[in-house]
Amino acid sequence: MHGNQVLAALAKYKTTCSYLGRTRVASMGRLAVKARSCPIMGQALAVRTAGYASYAGRAEVDAIHKTEGVYPVPSGGVCPHAQAGREAARQATQLARAKSNPASFRSQYAHRIRLSGFYAAELDKKHQDKSYRYFNNINRIAPKFPVAHTAEASEEVDVWCSNDYLGMSKNPVVLETMHRTLNRYGAGAGGTRNIAGNGAFHLSLEDELASLHRKPAALVFSSCYVANDATLSTLGAKFPGCVIFSDKMNHASMIQGMRHSRAEKVIFKHNDTDDLEAKLRMYPKETPKIIAFESVYSIVRAITFLDEVHAVGMYGPRGAGVAEHLDFEAHKRAGQSPNPIKGTVMDRVDIITGTLGKAYGTVGGYIAGSADMVDMVRSYAPGFIFTTSLPPAMVAGAQASIAYQMEFMGDRQLQHLNTRELKKRFKADGIPVVPGPSHIVPVLVGDAALAKAASDSLLIDHGIYVQSINYPTVAVGEERLRITPTPGHTLEQMDRLVGAVNETFDRLGIKREADWKAVGGRAGVGMAEEKIIEPVWNDKELGLQDGTSPRMLSHGANAELSVQAMRVAAERNARLLGHQLIPGVSKPGSAFIEPKARASFPIAVNA
Repeated sequence: MHGNQVLAALAKYKTTCSYLGRTRVASMGRLAVKARSCPIMGQALAVRTAGYASYAGRAEVDAIHKTEGVYPVPSGGVCPHAQAGREAARQATQLARAKSNPASFRSQYAHRIRLSGFYAAELDKKHQDKSYRYFNNINRIAPKFPVAHTAEASEEVDVWCSNDYLGMSKNPVVLETMHRTLNRYGAGAGGTRNIAGNGAFHLSLEDELASLHRKPAALVFSSCYVANDATLSTLGAKFPGCVIFSDKMNHASMIQGMRHSRAEKVIFKHNDTDDLEAKLRMYPKETPKIIAFESVYSIVRAITFLDEVHAVGMYGPRGAGVAEHLDFEAHKRAGQSPNPIKGTVMDRVDIITGTLGKAYGTVGGYIAGSADMVDMVRSYAPGFIFTTSLPPAMVAGAQASIAYQMEFMGDRQLQHLNTRELKKRFKADGIPVVPGPSHIVPVLVGDAALAKAASDSLLIDHGIYVQSINYPTVAVGEERLRITPTPGHTLEQMDRLVGAVNETFDRLGIKREADWKAVGGRAGVGMAEEKIIEPVWNDKELGLQDGTSPRMLSHGANAELSVQAMRVAAERNARLLGHQLIPGVSKPGSAFIEPKARASFPIAVNA
């Protein structure tokens, strides 16, 4: 009985091995008998008692091997197909034994058959460690952003956690550029960059990005995650004996790229250049090295890979990121020249990677660096080669957004002024803000369940959307609410946010700054020795010293736009999209468009 079950199961697997479907008769008996002499199959079929009267001759077996391209048969007599047959026999034997013991079958094989139970178990792990991610139904309303509606179109909420840091997704010149591109060139790119998906818009965007970072070349990817993964995996794999030095807090996309490269990886302490230098000295100077980080270090003797994903558009006189901001005046004086400025931090960084999906309000990622490096990644990185190209409308909109921000830094200034104001108000009320110099306001909660409850309460009870951030994005015990002010937030919206956070903290019993100080502090909050962290933007750069800083918005105020920046952005692709005049503003021959052509909300312009 047991042997018959084995053979029946092997018949089921006859497509696994080409032999099983090639005996001269319908039964597989001849092959089964012949297989008894095989050192592998013989063991698997030992349960078979009596053989058959005849079996395939050597010539027939040789013919089968020859057909399969395996000829002559190896002297050891081990058939290259035997492993598949052996596995089939093993599974059949185990299945027959398990079926004879129902209890054992349920305990050993239920997870294989009832996949839904497996999925549920994995999800339960996420719920148990509080790392399960919840996805709120939030629909941003372009004319009203940062206002959105929930699943119900009539239920509007204030959004305080968007990555659209500057509100560029609703900028009139971006929208008009995308509309006109969509109407003329269609919805999709039509293929990969190598096959029908490489158009003038893609090349123009890459030129824009290279100019932004004053590098010779740039390459656009479908996302910054893919850009980091593809670039690091390619470089790490191609440099013989390469060692990658990685900041402990690097993003998951960079870590994934290092893993895919299979290069040796050395982890150094977060933002600790002394630790990095010590680890660099452990390797010979001639060893190829890549240093991957999300900040700016003054390190030599290695290729530097800088992730500016949160910084592009947000820092620097032209929005090129922190590397540009550290030499603010030099880059401001250089204007829009694409040429590198020798001796600056941005010039010393070999590879810069960034995103189009945050400050620029669209989607996509990119790298910028030397022409040969970019060409090598373009030629070898599967994440670039085998991915459908970004749609022309999205690419054109991204370029319009970058061009606008290169000309006008008022949005960046106002965003950082709003960030300063919000941090000041939270501190006055004892709301614990994790210290940092950036444009993000992380409010410490310190408990995953409480962070989720606070997020839910703000949304349901106050009409304010702030996402909770839990493990593994942050360490256990450092759970927080991630708040990102934008230039479009009004003082009245800020009043509502501060009041709602205070009420939520009181009702849920969430620790304030004094409470954290009483227990020794956490995540930089309530520490015995409080460190003073200066913001990246100083008063002079924000225009506070000379009175040129933008004004924070009050309810009903119009969004501020720059006519000059819109004109420059519109002219970028005028050759492909044509020209359109705006009476009273545009000059003859200008590609500048009428901002209200597509956007119904009021605007004010700043020439």
